[in-house]
Amino acid sequence: MQLFQQNKNELIGLKEIPFKLEKDIQRIIENNLERIFGYKFIKSEFRIKSNRIDTLAFDEESQSFVIFEYKQSRNYSVVDQGVSYLNLMLEYKADFIIEHNESQKKNLKRSDVDWSQSKVIFVAPSFTDFQRQSSNFKDLPIELWEIKQFNNGIIVINPLKKSQSAPSIKQIQNNDESEIKKVVKEIKVYTEEDHLTGKPDEVIELYENYKNAILNLASDIESHPKKLYIAFKKEKNIADIRIQQIGLKIWINLPKGQLDDPKKIASDVSLKGHWGNGDYELNVSDTNNLEYIMSLIKQAIR
Repeated sequence: MQLFQQNKNELIGLKEIPFKLEKDIQRIIENNLERIFGYKFIKSEFRIKSNRIDTLAFDEESQSFVIFEYKQSRNYSVVDQGVSYLNLMLEYKADFIIEHNESQKKNLKRSDVDWSQSKVIFVAPSFTDFQRQSSNFKDLPIELWEIKQFNNGIIVINPLKKSQSAPSIKQIQNNDESEIKKVVKEIKVYTEEDHLTGKPDEVIELYENYKNAILNLASDIESHPKKLYIAFKKEKNIADIRIQQIGLKIWINLPKGQLDDPKKIASDVSLKGHWGNGDYELNVSDTNNLEYIMSLIKQAIR
């Protein structure tokens, strides 16, 4: 990717500035953790037994812990280290709970955490082809993010997405007692396929229509399958869809009083429990109001 700065009609190439230390990367991520990832910062240099986790964070949307590791060199195994940290978390859950409660001044209980949504994120200036390939499993809770800095204070951070045809890690497991086996048994990476399995064809087609319409609202909106719904994000959640047997349930991520809905088709769910983000809910069984609903969801884009 080439980056340029425009000076009148001339494009001036930006020069990449290598990070001197892993700490420099860590400082950027920790100071902007909620802005970039939407996670709560818990602890820097979290020590558990003989291990040191660079950054411990908490995803309040999925109620799960996230481990961050920063790398400057490229001679390490993301899978081995990532799986080792996940096993460590599953073995010493109480230590993670205590650290969270001390940091956030909350009384989070072990049962409040969805341990099945735990994951590890590696952040580095670049990754080798081997590192990309070794982590390219759809059900492996390990993410790779590249970070680069350029002159004029410009920082670029991008996730390396897994391929559409990424296989399951279960296909390569031979040893029943392997660390990967333990992780896959307790941690689940949800896919769109998980939400569509067993649903009627007409509901799947309905979902595809609304999904494509939402993605077309802006070029950088992405879908993120969660445990109970599929989130659509542009920096933050703008809408969530739960696929049901007879239709869709859609939540618009806006606080009560901020949605302009002349037709009054969205319900206020601010005072009752619901799965998705935001205070507005719609039940959809056809595409009759598709264009109008998109005008509502578009209001959540900032």
